[in-house]
Amino acid sequence: MRERGGAAATGGGDGEGGEGGEGGDRDRKVLPLVVRIERSAPPARTDALEAAALAVLALLDDPRALDGGEWAEAVRAWDGSRFRKVVRRARGAEWRRVLDLPGVTVTSGTAEVRVHPPVPLDGWPRDLSRLQVSGTELADPSEPGPPGDVVLWLNPGLTMSAGKAMAQAGHAAQLAWQASGDDTRRAWRDKGLAASVRTADPAAWAGLVASGLPVVRDAGFTEIEPGSRTVVADAPWLRGDGR
Repeated sequence: MRERGGAAATGGGDGEGGEGGEGGDRDRKVLPLVVRIERSAPPARTDALEAAALAVLALLDDPRALDGGEWAEAVRAWDGSRFRKVVRRARGAEWRRVLDLPGVTVTSGTAEVRVHPPVPLDGWPRDLSRLQVSGTELADPSEPGPPGDVVLWLNPGLTMSAGKAMAQAGHAAQLAWQASGDDTRRAWRDKGLAASVRTADPAAWAGLVASGLPVVRDAGFTEIEPGSRTVVADAPWLRGDGR
């Protein structure tokens, strides 16, 4: 079984942080994700989760994150450890300031998310550090449609805030990317790196966890119990040898 640890991050429980001793934690890098939540037009919850997954994939596939790119060293240090993610929210002028910082903006349905290259846990740019973490609560106005080829299955037995679930979806997308070969990544890229996020059927969850597919396991610093399996990444090629 392929699993990767993760946990809720600082500041109110929205997001995700890696396991590890406190001594080395300050040297770790964290991936900032910012979701646009305008007061008059908040995004649908599923759209926000799928945008978070897409944002992580877009960063990993960005030329600036590859060998020789300006973000390569930071991404390599983050991607090679117990990677952490923190989701914050912005609107109005806050969002416009976020757009001026290095990063990638993606749109999925009603949601916009901007992902920034990894930063030190205690070294956030001011325009990101001042954003709110807690209170990212969203809802779906209607039942999401059928999922696509790549599905990130949420644990039906857990209750997570939207920000927490966004980070977990991003984590699962990252595990799926790591488990994919060049050919499948190319095919996935041709489909826009789309990944559906759905809540698994309770009767199917145990089978998904035991299937050998990539599984996100949370360290349980906030919101949920340590060791909780939060998301399973599923795709046709992941059910084989990952290539």
